[in-house]
Amino acid sequence: MKWMEFSVHTAQEAVEPISNILHESGASGVVIEDSNDLVREWNGAEDEIFELSQEDYPDDGVLVKAYFPLNSFLKETVEEVKQSINDLLQHNIDVGRNEVTLTEVHEEDWAQAWKKYYKPVKVSNFITIAPSWENYQAAADDELVIELDPGMAFGTGTHPSTVLCLQLLEKLIKGGEYVIDVGTGSGILAIAAAKLGAKKVEALDVDETAVESARSNSSYNHTEAAVTVRQNNLLENTKMKADVIAANILADIILRMVDEAYERLNTNGCFITSGIIASKKDEVKKALLQSGFAIVEEQMIDDWVALVAQKK
Repeated sequence: MKWMEFSVHTAQEAVEPISNILHESGASGVVIEDSNDLVREWNGAEDEIFELSQEDYPDDGVLVKAYFPLNSFLKETVEEVKQSINDLLQHNIDVGRNEVTLTEVHEEDWAQAWKKYYKPVKVSNFITIAPSWENYQAAADDELVIELDPGMAFGTGTHPSTVLCLQLLEKLIKGGEYVIDVGTGSGILAIAAAKLGAKKVEALDVDETAVESARSNSSYNHTEAAVTVRQNNLLENTKMKADVIAANILADIILRMVDEAYERLNTNGCFITSGIIASKKDEVKKALLQSGFAIVEEQMIDDWVALVAQKK
């Protein structure tokens, strides 16, 4: 089968919304090539870090690549995607160069080529993310390995916003907590929470493909006893009172759920918000404070911000 690679040269701020646009348009895979990955300082010993090749990355900005089957609807799909990306400007999202290129590829080339970007990475003091096909073995007794197969439709867990969430979960979860993961995607945050000792985790996502992926990854990591995955729009129809709510999604979506997150948390419970580009930080903080939260921690990697807000 033949596929069309849709590649857009954009800015970091637009990576998440463009990835979402591509996924909702029927893309059967998304690959992110971020020039900042070449200079980012990764945690871990030298023998744990995979050396990246500069030839695989753009000189600046980010390349977001998606794959669509070659069919009679492709032209219309491409035009709709381009228009949706242009519409991001109306929300004050920097789309960078916004240069689109189309390349025809064969399925066997695509299925293998993207995997060269995905190697085991230690993202916190205890958590290592590894692709399921690498057969990675923990280097220490206290190392928590999360093995993922993102199915070429979700991130590999090393995006700054995801790393920030994982690091904050590691700080907050001591054992026995009730956790809600909003917009679970591949299920990585829910799996991490379970491995860190959470008693019960609800992993929620509005997308059916995400629900299937999260369930599969949870089962692969033997966390299905603690993790329940279901299709749900944000926090609607959730009844569980949580000690921790994690939302690694866009700032504009976080703003819509702040009040509901406050209601769903137990007293002294924490709301981890990530996926926030630096220019949106103050707006999110203001909304959290207005809902009654206290901002107790703020972390940043590159231009991405994560906040911990506590219900007093």
